[in-house]
Amino acid sequence: MKIDLKRRWKMCAVTGAVMALVAGMASTVPSAYAGGTIKVDDDKFVSIGMGTRLSFNAVEDGSASGGQYSNSFGVNNARIYINGGIHKYVKFAFNTECFNCAVGGGGSAGTGGSNQFGRDSNIGILDAIGQFEFNELVNFWVGRTLVPTERGELNGPFYHAVFDGFRTPFNQADFSGNFGAGGAGLYGRDNGAVFFGKIHPGGTHLQYVASVFTGLQSSATAGPNQRNSLKYAGRLTWNLLNDESNPGYYTSGTYYGAAGDILALAVGGEYQNAGSGSLANKSIFGSVVTDLLFEKVLPNNNGVFTVNAEFKRYWAQDLAAFGNADCFCMFSGTSWTGYALYLFPQEVGIGRFQPYGRYTGLNSQFAGARQEFELGMNYVIAGHNARISTYWRTGNIGGTSTFNGQNLNYAPGSTGQHVDSFHVALQLQY
Repeated sequence: MKIDLKRRWKMCAVTGAVMALVAGMASTVPSAYAGGTIKVDDDKFVSIGMGTRLSFNAVEDGSASGGQYSNSFGVNNARIYINGGIHKYVKFAFNTECFNCAVGGGGSAGTGGSNQFGRDSNIGILDAIGQFEFNELVNFWVGRTLVPTERGELNGPFYHAVFDGFRTPFNQADFSGNFGAGGAGLYGRDNGAVFFGKIHPGGTHLQYVASVFTGLQSSATAGPNQRNSLKYAGRLTWNLLNDESNPGYYTSGTYYGAAGDILALAVGGEYQNAGSGSLANKSIFGSVVTDLLFEKVLPNNNGVFTVNAEFKRYWAQDLAAFGNADCFCMFSGTSWTGYALYLFPQEVGIGRFQPYGRYTGLNSQFAGARQEFELGMNYVIAGHNARISTYWRTGNIGGTSTFNGQNLNYAPGSTGQHVDSFHVALQLQY
């Protein structure tokens, strides 16, 4: 890691200027929202919305020369939301995503690529869900939907308390965009069925979720799952104070104090026989996750304090599988993350400032330990619907050759590359 104090001071100055500019726009920027609902009656309707996440990223040693910071603007997400009701108990959700937008487009230099902007991007199906919602106790979702294990996955990118919430190792359904042979899911989604409901023992609030999904698939000659074993996942969330109110079994990383005091304790996990490894060296895939959300609205209008914490244990392929070309090789070991945020009560311009700090660590069974520190500032304009974030990272979870800012190589002998990075990001949705 090379220390460039001049560059860091320049980044701090840019960040301050951006925040000051936004805060000073209160008297000049009008409120404008898009979207709407076509309603036939209380049971029949269609609603349309959108969401986009954009960022500027500067990563140490990330330039083409390998000796300077990269400088790039990117589209992290671009989604269209379509939801509707057909019957009192029957609804649907159909959402799209710009897949690989964050990767960038164009052909690589010297490869003869067509250099078409966005060549590697495409709009595709993110969610396609039939929703049978009968009452608080019994509900079923069927189709392509989120696998219910951890709060981080169920927040999705738009409802994390920070811009990039995905710093711990990925699950099966995060690794592959291929739902056919050799695929395991996409963006935390898979094809399957989910049962969920909620009870209120002793004045508390207990949500239960159980599901079955296709999981990892394999061909007759490659991959571990020739028997087409299914994947099972579930989650229990116990809210000891106020209840969380979210669509279905989804979650949020913060409510900015709007839900009052929250203390949510949860445990989840997933299992698939032959869900990792290779044809020659099959292994189960299993995970156990515990997570916590604590949010306290401080008395006398003194702001909101929020804590998120998570611990994961993964069981995946054995050592021998790494030598096979058809290995669906995943992280195996433990990981943890925790972050604390404070939302100031006073508005500055059109929003409120929310500083935070975060630590993430992981210990791979085959590749040793890695860690990362993050310091950032959110400028909260309209909760999760309009937020500007700026943050700095240092650690060896990422690298210059990464997916979604993570180094996914946990093979024996691999190490994380220590890098500093600086980010400014915008999130908008309706």
